[in-house]
Amino acid sequence: MIRTVFTVVFIIVCLALIVIVLMQEGKSAGLSALSGEVDSYVRKNRAHTREGKLERATVILGILFFVLALGLSLKFFQ
Repeated sequence: MIRTVFTVVFIIVCLALIVIVLMQEGKSAGLSALSGEVDSYVRKNRAHTREGKLERATVILGILFFVLALGLSLKFFQ
């Protein structure tokens, strides 16, 4: 019973991770990355933007994915 619940949660996390990764923009900065503007206003406040929130959600869902995958494969949830 509990394994079924964790399997369903794992599938939901997988689908959410796919959607979040597809929603992110590409990182093709090209030559503009070499301009040296590391301390720009946008760079400092990136965590408050939509892209920053998507990156944070990707990290959280990625960690949750690996924990659930490890737990299900080692049969922690039985």
